[in-house]
Amino acid sequence: MVEKVFTITSDSGLHARPATVLVQAAGRFDSEINLEYKGRSVNLKSIMGVMSLGIPSGSEIKITAEGSDAEAAIEALTETLSKEGLGQ
Repeated sequence: MVEKVFTITSDSGLHARPATVLVQAAGRFDSEINLEYKGRSVNLKSIMGVMSLGIPSGSEIKITAEGSDAEAAIEALTETLSKEGLGQ
């Protein structure tokens, strides 16, 4: 399993449009990818799951990936978070 912790830096938090971009990026991989926030974990390939967390600016999240392309998935999601100005 590969995991990485991020801090959401976007003033709007993880709202609908960037969440959709993140879910689409996760969907390109075969690995099981989860997003954890405040002790809750959801499938990062599910927009409803991600939106249900209501992640505000300044929050710490953890993304975990398990599977054959887990390393590549974490790298791509790190790039997506950075490119979208969501987190670091």
